[in-house]
Amino acid sequence: MKAARLVAGAVQAGLSPGAAFPQIYTPSTAPGLCQPASFSGWQQLTCLRHFSAVPQPNVEERDPLMDVRNIGISAHIDSGKTTLTERILFYTGRIHSIHEVRGKDGVGAKMDHMDLEREKGITIQSAATFCKWKDTNINIIDTPGHVDFTIEVERALRVLDGAILVLCSVGGVQSQSITVDRQMRRYDVPRLAFINKCDRSGADPIRVLNQMRDKLKLNCSPVQLPLGIEDKLKGLVDVVEERAYSFGGPFGNEITEVPVPDDMKATATARRAELVERIAEVDETVGELFLMEEPVDSETLKGGIRRATLALKFVPVFMGSAYKNKGVQMLLDGVTAYLPSPLDVTNRALDVNKNQAPLELPSSQQGPLVALAFKLEEGRFGQLTYMRIYSGTVRKGDPIVNSTTGKRIKVPRLVRMHASELEDISSASAGDIVAMFGVECASGDTFTDGSVRYAMTSITVPEPVMSLAVAPKNRESSGAFSKALNRFTKEDPTFKVGMDAESGQTIISGMGELHLDIYVERMKREYKVDAEVGAPRVNYRETITRRAEFDYLHKKQSGGQGQYGRVVGYMEPLPEGSSEKFEYANEIVGNAIPPNYLPSCRKGFEEAVNSGALIGHPVEGLRVALTDGAAHAVDSSELAFKLACQYAFRDAYNKASPTVLEPIMAVEIRVPNEFQGAIIGDVNRRKGLIQNSEAEGDEVVVEAHVPLAEMFGYSTGLRSMTQGKGEFTMEYNQHAPVTADKLAELTLSHKRGS
Repeated sequence: MKAARLVAGAVQAGLSPGAAFPQIYTPSTAPGLCQPASFSGWQQLTCLRHFSAVPQPNVEERDPLMDVRNIGISAHIDSGKTTLTERILFYTGRIHSIHEVRGKDGVGAKMDHMDLEREKGITIQSAATFCKWKDTNINIIDTPGHVDFTIEVERALRVLDGAILVLCSVGGVQSQSITVDRQMRRYDVPRLAFINKCDRSGADPIRVLNQMRDKLKLNCSPVQLPLGIEDKLKGLVDVVEERAYSFGGPFGNEITEVPVPDDMKATATARRAELVERIAEVDETVGELFLMEEPVDSETLKGGIRRATLALKFVPVFMGSAYKNKGVQMLLDGVTAYLPSPLDVTNRALDVNKNQAPLELPSSQQGPLVALAFKLEEGRFGQLTYMRIYSGTVRKGDPIVNSTTGKRIKVPRLVRMHASELEDISSASAGDIVAMFGVECASGDTFTDGSVRYAMTSITVPEPVMSLAVAPKNRESSGAFSKALNRFTKEDPTFKVGMDAESGQTIISGMGELHLDIYVERMKREYKVDAEVGAPRVNYRETITRRAEFDYLHKKQSGGQGQYGRVVGYMEPLPEGSSEKFEYANEIVGNAIPPNYLPSCRKGFEEAVNSGALIGHPVEGLRVALTDGAAHAVDSSELAFKLACQYAFRDAYNKASPTVLEPIMAVEIRVPNEFQGAIIGDVNRRKGLIQNSEAEGDEVVVEAHVPLAEMFGYSTGLRSMTQGKGEFTMEYNQHAPVTADKLAELTLSHKRGS
């Protein structure tokens, strides 16, 4: 109605629709809420322009969930995720001043609220916040880019409806970009891409676009082009609307429409034609117009982009520079226009009462309450449980049921998160991401109102690849030491704590050196515990390389009832690429072993694979089958068969040519060209395999697979080899067999130790 009145006013004023006016926006009461400075008629109308892909229904008919977006911001380390979030919060009026990531001004970015994050300039924990852009409520989770904290990304993507994949216009598609993209695919998350840092020297967004197509295999096309590049970046060309905008003012919040430069008109037209063609391939409406060679207007094209994005068939690419305050407002318009609301996403739950039968869960505020606890944190007032509400409404004081444990509890306190700040709320509904205080639960638990018993599917948790022995330096700290470890294991499923049976040492395991270093540092800062840290230990695995058979009789007589159990069968390697680590099969025909002893046989084999004979590490990648056996009427027992299976496993294991597997890391090293030879030589010395070496401007990017055991302390070595100019990232790739000399060395070391 408001737009209709403005149209009428413009016509009465005698303004023609084609009249050209410079379009100037300035901040009103809150930064980023655009309001024209001095204008009339058609200028007012164009200020209300939205990137809406579909006609807006009447306000009375509109479901409030249509104006909700739950998004994550994910990328490779140092691509500018947290800087982008800081600008989003500023333009939406959530914060009133901008602070930079490394905390140089003594404040630091809002979303990096831990002291460690501000000092190191990296995000360690994902942080949640919410803001409002025009009529859209946006819940945002800013996630870490470092591979050691990949679980934070995994948890965030599990509960989000859409995401922004941030890429650096200089670095392009890097190793963690590929990992994040893989995680987005796993959870079917529609995304936009934002090519950031277009103001930096060496910026080349078109090269990054081609890398997205080649390396990520994405059907993508730019919806914007930069107006200038590197230090000449002034604004953006909107490819869909065929308009250009420049960003002025101290914080880039004065957006002025400017003519598309003559030297860019042909490029913009070609890019729009390419965009139409790519959408036509995946969208029926645009496809029909394209085949009939009819023009595609901007509203039709936006509708096609939205449908293709939601169907995971297309990724619109935005461009800009968050640090230089250019392009963020248009990215927010893109979030509203192209990313899904909770109503656009199909959520699936498991009905526990019907043998975990899968079912679709409509996102409705009137439905039964279903909420997933996806992250735990120890707060000042007890455990803080982050929840995504998929259905129904929860109010402070309501009784809710934990579907996993069956426990009924009352909601003591509901809060909305803004980084480390809390905002008390009385209720939350479907589509919201909120937190509860003082509720004991585990990460991945589902809460309902008791009328249904549903469970949301769980999160994929990667196995740890590295371990350290830790101990408090003095006895007085042992209580705080245990408390810290308990809290960290609750917060982070990839952080594991165990006890070495031989030495009695406490062993912590995680995703890499930085991951474990951060927890040791947090122990010191948050719990005042100085810990002694042992040498890093690699999490090796053992496996077999050929089939071996066993026929073992366990017989023991010592007065009274003895022990008797005979087991016959074989073990063999699992097929390469199998997702299972250990398989047990009962292939006995008849009752050679009485059925009541079979569970003990399985338990015996499962315990036997926990420690291999070569170096005492877990055994994986094998299948054990029982084919025959024998029992004694008096002397057989569950214990006898369990022991028989354990001894049979040991006998057969030695005949099956066992070997040791070590974690292999996918390493990406970026150095200036002159250091290429030294870097490749060093990777070869570390027993690495070069996968690819590619020149990018003045730099070379070397991709290699290197054993984790050879990568300890690599950051120091790389700095000294490249005069501090090199950088690297690594992530777990696979476990692979060690070389013969390494196997001999590990086996000898284990024998000496035992």
